[in-house]
Amino acid sequence: MDFIAHGLWGGIIAKTANKHQITKKPAPIHWFVFWSIIPDIFTFTILFAWFFGSILAGYGSFANLSHYQITEPMPQNTHLIINLTHWLYNFSHSLVVFLAVFAIVFLKKRGAPWVMAGWLTHILIDIPTHSYKFFPTPFLWPLSQWKFDGWAWSTPEFVIFNYLLIAVIYFWLYRRWLRKKDKAV
Repeated sequence: MDFIAHGLWGGIIAKTANKHQITKKPAPIHWFVFWSIIPDIFTFTILFAWFFGSILAGYGSFANLSHYQITEPMPQNTHLIINLTHWLYNFSHSLVVFLAVFAIVFLKKRGAPWVMAGWLTHILIDIPTHSYKFFPTPFLWPLSQWKFDGWAWSTPEFVIFNYLLIAVIYFWLYRRWLRKKDKAV
């Protein structure tokens, strides 16, 4: 899924978790959203900087963008930046890595950093919404290379459905907020 949708879903999940008091104190929604988008920011920043830098330098064009898509299995002779992006994607989209980092932070802080669950939700959302055509989610990496061949989030039907569902939920949350505000007055 695209990182904007991840952030919007992160906001929905954090708001819902806070309403149902899943944690002792409410999780700051902006931090949950941050953790919801950080796996993609971490993965793709170098690739996009390199791509747009090559365009500005006159070596690349938007016509070449489809050339940089990664399919499964990944081609052998790929550019160094593509290989780095693939490795960063494996790292940031792995449940194994998430659990290890979460455990380290938990032990250091002597408590659960629940806003980091945004990262977990990012991975769980990506598993069924990525196909072998574009970055299938390596959620078991480095223990296994197995990936689920899900539904491609980039198809127009999925994008429309996804953002329509997000809009409906945010509208519903807004209406609830207005009713709560009116009752308080």
